[in-house]
Amino acid sequence: MIEPHSHRPGPCRRDLLRLGVASLGVGLVGAGGMPAVLAPPAEAAVPRTSDRILVVVELSGANDGLNTVVPITNDAYYRARPTLAIKPERTIRLEDHFGLQPTMSGFAKLYKDGNLAIVQGVGYDQPSFSHFTSMTYWHTAAPNRGEAYGWLGRLADSLDLQARPDYLVDVQAGQSLAVHAKDHVPLVFDDPKKFNRAGFYDERDALRRLVGGTPRTPAQQFMSDVARSAQTAEARVGEACASYRTPIEYGLYRFGLERVAALIAGGFATRIYYVTYPHNAFDTHVFQADTHARLLNYASDHIAAFLADMRRIGRGDDVAVMAFSEFGRRVAENANGGTDHGTAGPVFVAGGGVKGGFYGQPPDLLALDDGNVRYTTDFRRVYATMVREWMGLNDVRPVLTEQFAGLGLYEAG
Repeated sequence: MIEPHSHRPGPCRRDLLRLGVASLGVGLVGAGGMPAVLAPPAEAAVPRTSDRILVVVELSGANDGLNTVVPITNDAYYRARPTLAIKPERTIRLEDHFGLQPTMSGFAKLYKDGNLAIVQGVGYDQPSFSHFTSMTYWHTAAPNRGEAYGWLGRLADSLDLQARPDYLVDVQAGQSLAVHAKDHVPLVFDDPKKFNRAGFYDERDALRRLVGGTPRTPAQQFMSDVARSAQTAEARVGEACASYRTPIEYGLYRFGLERVAALIAGGFATRIYYVTYPHNAFDTHVFQADTHARLLNYASDHIAAFLADMRRIGRGDDVAVMAFSEFGRRVAENANGGTDHGTAGPVFVAGGGVKGGFYGQPPDLLALDDGNVRYTTDFRRVYATMVREWMGLNDVRPVLTEQFAGLGLYEAG
């Protein structure tokens, strides 16, 4: 059984790490305090218990699950959405009762090939209709209570057992709470061409001096190493992204998975990636039909292309993608041709090794809670599945604070 890592540096060094690296804009710190990007190249090749990679995709803004995975035999759905409902013959039929939004050809192929699992009715008790609050719950795996660290940050802390340079990469403009960790500071970047150390103008001199000179104390040595790590990370990320070439077309809108592919192909030791579809795009209150169809086309094609690229470079069985949104939409359409904030929705898990198909119970559209579906699968069961069945951490409590049963998306062992 894998136990959480417990022999990290003391509070003083950790405080320096959190405060100092935040201003540097990077924090790839391996075990023993050595910034991971400064470790010898051979260290990344040390045999590990697992080379599996988890890529989490956030569909920010609250995706309308009912118009994504369409309940084509449910009369209540068609009554509630006289203009927005997608007719059965327009969907991409998955099985007798459900079809995909017709623009999601990428996901349709994944499903046909047995590489897409759809978990239905995913949510949590006492749901919040606030984007910020609900996303915080998903980021921390702690609904309706406070938690300092993100679930992926806790996962990274729990997996880092043998001085391995395992760390997190967050592909977006600002760091997500999901990757906030006790012992790791993630590498955060959006545009690799603009990736550099952040800092106020008055801090630039001090940041430059951190890289040069002779450290006089262990704390100065540590901060000097972190500063050089940041400088090295800029070069490594830029080089990996600039040099990566692929014949795979990543779709009309690339929102970050092509950068993940470049880092994986470039030999980064990262095992946890977080990618966000930006700008709260899925918040479709007005004129939803065309906008939502386009968004799902972009997301579906991009994710499917990334997984095809992983197969091309021989990593298809090593990479799993989990895509979620902070909540779904109300069952009934509104007067503006859109849908308002709701509750539960589907979560998608894709990649080689997953047992494709439907999981969980579909929400009952005839037993609503003030116009919203009642969740049927706690989202932490999906997390437990990825933590235990995919990443190999048998005891999920260090990550999820409680024990949750998985969904059986992967074969045991």
